[in-house]
Amino acid sequence: MSLPDSLRKGLFALFFFLTGVVMYAQQPLSVIPRPSSYEVKKGAFILTEKVKLSADNLPRLQSYVLATLTNDLDLTLAPGTGREKQDLIGFALDPKLTGLGKEGYQLDITARGIQLRALTETGLFYGFQTLRQLALNANSTAEGRSLPFVHIEDQPRFGWRAFMLDESRYFKGMDQVKKLLDEMARLKMNVFHWHLVDDQGWRIEIKKYPLLTEIGSKRVSTQIGPLQWKSPIQSGEVHEGFYTQDEIKAIVAYAAERHITIVPEIEMPGHSSAAIAAYSWLGASGQEIQVPIWFGVGKDVYNVANPRTYTFLTDVLDEVMTLFPSQVIHIGGDEVKYDFWKNSAEIQAYMQENNLASPADLQIFFTNTISQYLASKGRRMMGWNEIMGHNLHEYQDENDTKAGQSLASSTVVHFWKGDIKLAEAAATSGYDIVNSLHSSTYIDYNYQQISLSKAYAFDPIPEGLDTRYHHKIIGSGCQMWGEWIPFDGQMDFQVFPRIAAYAEVGWTPAAQKDYDAFLNSLAPLLGVWNKAGIYYAPLEFANPAPSK
Repeated sequence: MSLPDSLRKGLFALFFFLTGVVMYAQQPLSVIPRPSSYEVKKGAFILTEKVKLSADNLPRLQSYVLATLTNDLDLTLAPGTGREKQDLIGFALDPKLTGLGKEGYQLDITARGIQLRALTETGLFYGFQTLRQLALNANSTAEGRSLPFVHIEDQPRFGWRAFMLDESRYFKGMDQVKKLLDEMARLKMNVFHWHLVDDQGWRIEIKKYPLLTEIGSKRVSTQIGPLQWKSPIQSGEVHEGFYTQDEIKAIVAYAAERHITIVPEIEMPGHSSAAIAAYSWLGASGQEIQVPIWFGVGKDVYNVANPRTYTFLTDVLDEVMTLFPSQVIHIGGDEVKYDFWKNSAEIQAYMQENNLASPADLQIFFTNTISQYLASKGRRMMGWNEIMGHNLHEYQDENDTKAGQSLASSTVVHFWKGDIKLAEAAATSGYDIVNSLHSSTYIDYNYQQISLSKAYAFDPIPEGLDTRYHHKIIGSGCQMWGEWIPFDGQMDFQVFPRIAAYAEVGWTPAAQKDYDAFLNSLAPLLGVWNKAGIYYAPLEFANPAPSK
């Protein structure tokens, strides 16, 4: 049966209209990290200076939003009452949005204006970061910036989305740290893992032990050169620097304004040469040493059999906890050369007294003692996965890493090396895991080793892990180890643009990730970084052709 022409034309028009709506709704948003759920609708709101801002009695958020819009868009907005019927950017806390969690948000752009809702101020802050990117990437008209009508319901996949900066090797200073915190905030990353202590430098003022910075923050020369770890070349120049406690407090406050928790890492019992150079009685060898001028594992480890060492470490942790409100304190625990303990009669006697059969048992025993101390202060210990007694290094005797002791159950295990089954075993044993597998997340590695696409493809949940244990993988981090970044531009080159890929790894559900869409969204972000003086790696370097 043939349809009348008028009906046929009407159905065709309806089909065209519906198809057009679907096509419009499928347009990707130019936002990193990609929202977990969104719908683009037909129409646009024009953002101009006549728009008012209402922030639901959240002065810190309002101040940040106003300053950011002025800086990003040269757009000066006036505060509103929240009752405006048109041209309003409204931020509102909504106790009904429990399903989006503490970091989720709802964003609507309509003819009236822009409305952001969230359960918490953190959620509103992240919603603004999405709006901020949409506004930066919007088409400019004679009237203002044209923002598409959109409905977004968004929340992160993981609660731990970290960036780590190692300053023990090269001190960077407040301006560089603030730059990183600003970009983390833009990308909705919420943990700044600050590696302040290692063999080659102690970077935090501890008032009870002034020699830590007077001596431990300085080295007379530094290994340099294109051969890196194998290089025989020295700089012949002193490198030094540390943060005063007032500077630490200022940076912690700056991070908090951006809803970033700073987790300090105070290495123990290994990577402790800088501290031992300052106070030789801390060392297992009993020898006086200098702050190392060569990179790699250091010259000594803490004498954990000496009660003074324990007093020193708890004194240090007390001052650290005063400065950092983070619930989690990272104690390192990696790459402890057990030979120093094996060669110490005092430590061998201590092991016998405490029925400790191996150096790995001794490390776990020591680590649990520190864990108990942190717990008594309402804090939680985190450490690299050697703290479980894993044998990860060729320089360790396999017998030395056979452990009968069990690690404290409250520990956050930071997995970085070894067979992925070790991470699975930790998860199934009940430990919370941050997965920072070095071969996928170490951004001191060059782009041939970890390209932008490889960084983007990383999944913190190990393939094959039983779904019952997925919740034990609480997130991931990307690590900027500092041995080979003496200059700020070198750090930029290594960090950017890979940090954007890791941000999406941490936030966006795996099923929603789309690498081509990510690259499209990255293009305007490169322009932002260029304007900010960030010397990112061009994409042809970030995604090199496979080596033949």
